Amino acid sequence: MIKIENLVKTFGAKRAVDDISFTVERGEVLGFLGPNGAGKSTTMRMITGFMPPTAGKVTVGGFDVTESPIEAKRLIGYLPENAASYPDMTVQSFLQFVAELRGLDRTARKKAVHHVVELCFLDSVLHQSIDTLSKGYKHRTCLAQALIHDPQVLIMDEPTDGLDPNQKHEVRNLIKELGANKAIVFSTHILEEVDAACSRAIIIDRGRIVANGTPDELRGMSERAGAVTLQAQGATLEKLSTLGRVEKLNGAFRVYPADKSKAGDLAQAVIELVSRERWRVEGMYNEAGELDEVFRRITLPDTVKK
Repeated sequence: MIKIENLVKTFGAKRAVDDISFTVERGEVLGFLGPNGAGKSTTMRMITGFMPPTAGKVTVGGFDVTESPIEAKRLIGYLPENAASYPDMTVQSFLQFVAELRGLDRTARKKAVHHVVELCFLDSVLHQSIDTLSKGYKHRTCLAQALIHDPQVLIMDEPTDGLDPNQKHEVRNLIKELGANKAIVFSTHILEEVDAACSRAIIIDRGRIVANGTPDELRGMSERAGAVTLQAQGATLEKLSTLGRVEKLNGAFRVYPADKSKAGDLAQAVIELVSRERWRVEGMYNEAGELDEVFRRITLPDTVKK
């Protein structure tokens, strides 16, 4: 549904997006991760046709966004950064206005507005002007306008920004539900949202893609992935060091595999060592790896990683 080919965007001497390529299929929820200034919002603005690329190509549903912008934009629902809207309108009049812009007739408009109001939990503020809403309700209202024409492609820039924990949970569940039959891209810097809603994630840093995979694949890039943490009476650094690099923790040891593809062998080797040495185990588990450690290692300059 979305195809990005060698996309570039420059602002003067600054290369904000630097030759990136990726695809998003129907039924896929792609998390677009990166630190502030990495190029996330710029990329999303080019996907939606809001901003022209300096070079490269964006195709949505088979339509080139630059050459066939109307056809491409008909397929897209867009929640931009800062949730732009008309503050003097009520929620209801704004959604009716957007539905009309999207070409829905009177009957379809009424159904569409009712549907997105229920979907985004806006019934209690339907007749309030948007400038009187909390940040969370403003964000929900803008999300509703992105969904009102039931788009095949959904592009969302920080969709949970400004929401309280309950609202974040609702929006994440909604994204996951919508992702069953749409192609969704949403940007975030909240790593827990990758596990909560994404089937795949891309990490972008300084305009370039530095990682691309499922949450489990990204987690597998963690230094801790496949390590075994052991808390046992009698355990010693010297003995455990025969199995690999060992980190001494508070009351425990963490053993790292020399080869992550053989992490299962490490766990078995630790069990055999424990049995042989007759250590009394108080706790032992395999480390799955941590997304925040991967994100930090990939995106921070070497001078500050430590």
